[in-house]
Amino acid sequence: ATLLALRYHVFRNTGNLNNHIGLPLSLLELRNRPDIAVVELGMNHAGEIRTLLQIAEPEIRVWTNVAEAHLGLFESIDAIADAKAEVLENATSETDLVVNAADPRVMTRAAGFPGRVTTFGLEVEAVIGACGVRSLGLDGMEAMVRTPVGSGILRTPLLGPGNVANVLAAIAVAFRFQVPLDAMLTAVAAFEPQPRRGKVVRLRDVTLVDDSYNSNPTALKITLEALGRESRGARCVAVLGEMLELGPSAPALHAACGRAAVAAGFKFVIAVGGSPARALADGTRAAGLPASAVVTCATSTEAADVAQQHVRAGDLVLIKGSRGIGMDVVVDRLKTTLA
Repeated sequence: ATLLALRYHVFRNTGNLNNHIGLPLSLLELRNRPDIAVVELGMNHAGEIRTLLQIAEPEIRVWTNVAEAHLGLFESIDAIADAKAEVLENATSETDLVVNAADPRVMTRAAGFPGRVTTFGLEVEAVIGACGVRSLGLDGMEAMVRTPVGSGILRTPLLGPGNVANVLAAIAVAFRFQVPLDAMLTAVAAFEPQPRRGKVVRLRDVTLVDDSYNSNPTALKITLEALGRESRGARCVAVLGEMLELGPSAPALHAACGRAAVAAGFKFVIAVGGSPARALADGTRAAGLPASAVVTCATSTEAADVAQQHVRAGDLVLIKGSRGIGMDVVVDRLKTTLA
C-alpha cells in the first residue's frame, strides 16, 4: 500500500481486519472511491480464504509463504499450504498473481495458474529478485534488487530477511502499476515497522526490539539469528512467549527455538507460558545456557517482573510471542521503568 500510494489513492485495511467480519468492514471504505485497495485475507482453517476471496474479488493476489503458524489446526504444513492455495481459485487469464519463487510449496501449487504470474524471491531466479542480502543489525537489512527495468540497492529498517522478501512482494505489485523503481527504493528506506511488529525502541541504556504482536517458529528463528549476529557486543536477552496453535508439534518446535536462541548468542532467556514455553527453556539449557540464565514464567506479568529485575544497561532485549500470551505487557513495563 505504501509503494502504490506513491502514484495512487490507496485504501488499506487497518489492524488485523482480515477475516469474515473484518474484511467486509474494510471493504465498506471503498465508498470513498480509492484507486486501489490493499486488503489481507487471513485464515486459520481450510475454506476461509475461499470465502474471503469471493468477498474481495481481487484482481491481484499475493501469496508470500507457508510456515508453521496455526499448525495445531491442520494435519501438516502441506495442509496449511493447501488452505492458502485457495487464493488461486476462480482466476482468469486477466488475473495477476505474485508468488514467492523461494517457497517450493507455493510454487508447486501455483503451477498452471491461468493468469499473469510475477515471481519474487531472495537468492533465486525471479522476476523481482534480490541477491547479496545482508543484515545491518538493528539498522535493518540491505540487498541488491533486480527487476526487468533495472537494479538498485534496497535498504530497509525492517529486521530480518523475511521482511526483505515482503518488500520484494510489494515491489512486484507496484511494478505492475508502473511505480518507478527509484521512488520505491526511496520509500522502502523510510519504512517504519508497524507497532509491536519488530519496532526498535531505544530506552536510556537498553535497546528493545518490540516484536510482541505475534510469533511463529520460522519467524522467531530468523529474528533470533538476525539480532544475535549483529548485536555489536551487547548482551542479548530474549523474552519469548509461547507460540499458540501449534498442536502436538508445539514442544519440539519450542525446544528447537530455544536451541536457536543459544546458537544465535542470546545469554539470558525468559520463557513465558505453559508446557511449550517450558520446552523452549529446556532447549536453551540443553544447548548449553546455564540454568541461572533461564527463567520460566506462567504469565506475561510475571515475566515483566523478572525482566525488570534482570535487564541491565547495555542489553539488547527481544520480546516476541503469540498475541494471546500478552507479551506487550513486558514491553510496556520496560518502557515505563527504563525510559
